[in-house]
Amino acid sequence: MLAIERREKIKEILFEDKSVLVSDLAKQFSVTEETIRRDLKKFEQDGLLTRTYGGAFIQNGTENDVEYSLRISAFVDSKNIIAKKCLTVIKNGDSIFLDSSTTAYYIAKAIKHLRLTVLTNSILIINELTNLENIRLVAIGGHFNSRSMSFISKTTMDMLDMYYLDKVFISCRSLSIEDGIMDSTEILAELRQKVCTRSKNTYLIADYSKFNKNSFVKICDYKEIVGIISDYEYDDDWKELAKDKNIKLI
Repeated sequence: MLAIERREKIKEILFEDKSVLVSDLAKQFSVTEETIRRDLKKFEQDGLLTRTYGGAFIQNGTENDVEYSLRISAFVDSKNIIAKKCLTVIKNGDSIFLDSSTTAYYIAKAIKHLRLTVLTNSILIINELTNLENIRLVAIGGHFNSRSMSFISKTTMDMLDMYYLDKVFISCRSLSIEDGIMDSTEILAELRQKVCTRSKNTYLIADYSKFNKNSFVKICDYKEIVGIISDYEYDDDWKELAKDKNIKLI
């Protein structure tokens, strides 16, 4: 197969699956992983995708559920910035919820020095905070989803009813001024909808790549949150929305 034909096939896979693994593509096209990396680098230069460790994904598409292993190494600088900004609202003694997003994982890494109760359904956050005497760690279970590395099922939803928290931190797949806060799958959206009811202080954590886009299913309107924590350079439209909805832009 010619290189141009291989690249067209890779594009077709990307547009359908929204993400690819280098190892899988190398096997499928019987080429080296380095060849696939060069193909993906060219696509990135063309603005088609975002490369990450081990693969790549595209941002567009309403049904865009990217595998955790790809997301965790994407936009790392943004996630670290957001995690540091979250420290301005998290105080010693707080009880907080961290969802299964990769951004929440970076928050978990940033709060290890605080005295907190942390509720989460993320297996990576559970592992990150295990054995810290200053963190009271509460895990909510149910069916384990390997794609999101989290527990997410009806059992998970039911367990949330047991708790009420000082602050919750949820992510999303996208957000827009007109259509609100959105996700790529119904089950994730439902979980985050539920979480919003477990505190009067819900913060949306979202890096700049998620703004002004739409996804498959709506999580909530802006009236359900108290603030957005991001590395996005909020323009006048977002500032006007924040003023109108009485939310903080951090």
